Amino acid sequence: MEERIVVLETKLMATEDLLDELNRTVWRQQQELDLLRQHLHQLAQQVKTLQPGDPLRPEDEIPPHW
Repeated sequence: MEERIVVLETKLMATEDLLDELNRTVWRQQQELDLLRQHLHQLAQQVKTLQPGDPLRPEDEIPPHW
Protein backbone atom coordinates (compact mmCIF):
# COMPACT_ATOMS: atom_id res chain seq x y z
CA MET A 1 0.00 0.00 0.00
CA GLU A 2 2.80 2.42 0.92
CA GLU A 3 4.53 1.82 -2.42
CA ARG A 4 1.33 2.65 -4.32
CA ILE A 5 1.00 5.93 -2.44
CA VAL A 6 4.61 6.82 -3.27
CA VAL A 7 4.01 6.03 -6.93
CA LEU A 8 0.85 8.16 -6.97
CA GLU A 9 2.60 11.05 -5.23
CA THR A 10 5.46 10.86 -7.72
CA LYS A 11 3.04 10.91 -10.65
CA LEU A 12 1.19 13.84 -9.10
CA MET A 13 4.41 15.83 -8.72
CA ALA A 14 5.36 15.12 -12.33
CA THR A 15 1.89 16.15 -13.48
CA GLU A 16 2.08 19.40 -11.51
CA ASP A 17 5.49 20.17 -13.03
CA LEU A 18 4.14 19.48 -16.50
CA LEU A 19 1.11 21.69 -15.88
CA ASP A 20 3.34 24.53 -14.69
CA GLU A 21 5.51 24.23 -17.79
CA LEU A 22 2.45 24.19 -20.05
CA ASN A 23 1.09 27.29 -18.30
CA ARG A 24 4.39 29.10 -18.86
CA THR A 25 4.35 28.07 -22.52
CA VAL A 26 0.80 29.32 -23.01
CA TRP A 27 1.68 32.61 -21.29
CA ARG A 28 4.71 33.14 -23.55
CA GLN A 29 2.66 32.32 -26.64
CA GLN A 30 -0.04 34.77 -25.55
CA GLN A 31 2.57 37.50 -25.15
CA GLU A 32 3.87 36.77 -28.65
CA LEU A 33 0.34 36.75 -30.08
CA ASP A 34 -0.40 40.10 -28.48
CA LEU A 35 2.76 41.57 -29.99
CA LEU A 36 1.98 40.13 -33.42
CA ARG A 37 -1.56 41.54 -33.27
CA GLN A 38 -0.14 44.94 -32.42
CA HIS A 39 2.27 44.78 -35.37
CA LEU A 40 -0.49 43.62 -37.69
CA HIS A 41 -2.69 46.51 -36.59
CA GLN A 42 0.15 48.96 -37.23
CA LEU A 43 0.73 47.51 -40.69
CA ALA A 44 -2.98 47.67 -41.49
CA GLN A 45 -3.01 51.34 -40.51
CA GLN A 46 -0.03 51.99 -42.76
CA VAL A 47 -1.73 50.24 -45.69
CA LYS A 48 -4.93 52.27 -45.14
CA THR A 49 -2.97 55.51 -45.40
CA LEU A 50 -1.46 54.57 -48.76
CA GLN A 51 -3.14 56.33 -51.66
CA PRO A 52 -3.20 54.99 -55.22
CA GLY A 53 -0.57 56.75 -57.29
CA ASP A 54 1.52 57.80 -54.29
CA PRO A 55 5.17 57.61 -55.25
CA LEU A 56 7.04 54.91 -53.41
CA ARG A 57 10.34 55.55 -51.78
CA PRO A 58 13.25 54.31 -53.91
CA GLU A 59 14.06 51.67 -51.31
CA ASP A 60 10.48 50.34 -51.60
CA GLU A 61 10.71 49.73 -55.32
CA ILE A 62 11.39 46.21 -56.58
CA PRO A 63 14.48 45.96 -58.74
CA PRO A 64 13.74 45.23 -62.43
CA HIS A 65 15.39 41.82 -62.31
CA TRP A 66 12.84 40.52 -59.79
